[in-house]
Amino acid sequence: MALPGCYLGHVASGQTRLLLAREPIATLLGDASTPPALRDRLVLVSQVRDFAAGLGLRVGTRYTQYAPWPGDRIVTTVVATRAGEVEPAGFWFPIVGRVPYKGYFDPARADVEAAALRASGLDVCESPVAAYSTLGWFDDPVTEPMLREPEGELVETLFHELLHATVYLRGDSDWSEGTASFVGEEARVRFYAATRGDEAAARERERVSARRRLREALIETRGEVERLYAGSAPGPDRDAARAELDRRAREAVAAAAPPGEGAAWSARVRTNDACLALAATYAGLTPCLDARLDALQRDLAALVAQLVAVSETDDPRQALFGAAGCPAGSI
Repeated sequence: MALPGCYLGHVASGQTRLLLAREPIATLLGDASTPPALRDRLVLVSQVRDFAAGLGLRVGTRYTQYAPWPGDRIVTTVVATRAGEVEPAGFWFPIVGRVPYKGYFDPARADVEAAALRASGLDVCESPVAAYSTLGWFDDPVTEPMLREPEGELVETLFHELLHATVYLRGDSDWSEGTASFVGEEARVRFYAATRGDEAAARERERVSARRRLREALIETRGEVERLYAGSAPGPDRDAARAELDRRAREAVAAAAPPGEGAAWSARVRTNDACLALAATYAGLTPCLDARLDALQRDLAALVAQLVAVSETDDPRQALFGAAGCPAGSI
């Protein structure tokens, strides 16, 4: 496994390369040689920034620059779980505290880390990531991998990362990623309603709803796997039961997919222990946040304001949700 100093040096080097690659979007929009497809996406980014500011997100000068970047990702994340567990083993770093994953700018280094973790007996999930937030430390650029995403995914990614820049709880990735995922999805639908009309908003709502159904299926599977590990000893019988849960999870994912996409979703989804742990990090708070948004008459700006306010309290979950607190990973 990578030593903390070596890993942090790699991250610092990658972040420096990304920052040095930035170009002002205004310059590109004023350049007649900028390809039309790139120009259209950069105009979209500016529209999303304006809409995000209206929701109370701290936009500042973030995403006013563009960074060309090779490949389909900025970083590759690595998540690991111990044998018989579906909670991330996690990694601790200064400033951000404990996080469930490491992110590598070099995919080959992520592969080396994953191999070392597997060799030590851990289960591993590697995932490509097109964007990440420096949590307000730098002016994050729009990157080429972000712009290659489907339009709706790009819009959601921008809102997601801007929520991180607005409010982030050190050492609590379930809260930070869960709130960013929820706000990103809801802001995506509202942006399309405001800029493209009801039909476009309905299409985006169905895409968001399908993804939530998928994550619900994965979180339900995670709970079943957790109960299996707690109630049975390692061995062939448990392995067979685990394989059956995997098969059922793929059936549930296919059923959650939009019409005609079930087979593709089932083939693409990963249901090993580490990937199930990661799913809970991003989706465990969705039901509680949706109920809270209902209580606010679906006013997303009001929810953003509350997320900022409760982040200053000793127990943000209790401050936002009441005594129950919406435990991380609940569904």
